[in-house]
Amino acid sequence: MSEPKIKIEEQGPFYILTINRPESLNALNKDVFDELDLFFTNNKDNFKIRGVIITGSGSKAFVAGADIKEFAALDAESGARLSKRGQDVFFKIERFHAPVIAAVNGFALGGGCELAMACHIRVCGENARFGQPEVNLGLVPGYGGSQRLIQLIGKGKALEMLLTTDMMDASEALAYGLVTHVVPAGEEVSKSMQILEKIASKGPLAVAQSINLANAYFDKQSDGFELEYKNFGYTLGSEDAREGAAAFVEKRKPVFRAK
Repeated sequence: MSEPKIKIEEQGPFYILTINRPESLNALNKDVFDELDLFFTNNKDNFKIRGVIITGSGSKAFVAGADIKEFAALDAESGARLSKRGQDVFFKIERFHAPVIAAVNGFALGGGCELAMACHIRVCGENARFGQPEVNLGLVPGYGGSQRLIQLIGKGKALEMLLTTDMMDASEALAYGLVTHVVPAGEEVSKSMQILEKIASKGPLAVAQSINLANAYFDKQSDGFELEYKNFGYTLGSEDAREGAAAFVEKRKPVFRAK
């Protein structure tokens, strides 16, 4: 039996998922996608989980891209299936009820940049580099990169990165809003944990619906304003909202139960 490609560490209500293929700079392959899919599918309704951190093993790379060796035997039809599979897994991350933070430690290229962008928040080390180099191989991004990069940094800069394959360093990523924090190399996970601990003090149902509403802005099939008033009513009628109001009046910390 082969070793898992993702190390899963539980720290209270938080999980750290470490992609563990250092010999390939943590490149994404079928096993990695299967294990990501399994975790986020099995826990999609598990509100005991209050946050997830995704990072890469070693100090060189978060994820240096997709495993190109798997592309060799593919034709147009099987290639489309591979791309759709990757997109479906990354949608599960993007739509997860608890915040998912990419702790980017090094290179996040191709599929690695796409994985980071599927997470809700990105924290990177000073040595991080982001890029979508697919056109160097005569390809386009396959796991949502052409869409999420535009959402995060705007069409002009996104097209420049997609067409030139120039990498973006940590300071530029912060300036363009691709990441929210830059920290000294090696402190990516600890900073991500600080953010999760702050979010975990909030109402878990409200956190989940806030993620849902933010995603709805980019969903052409959704009316975000309609979803907002419905979710406002849903959260207002919850036990968590009553507890939050009572705690405010009584000047104490609320005890939320995701109900």
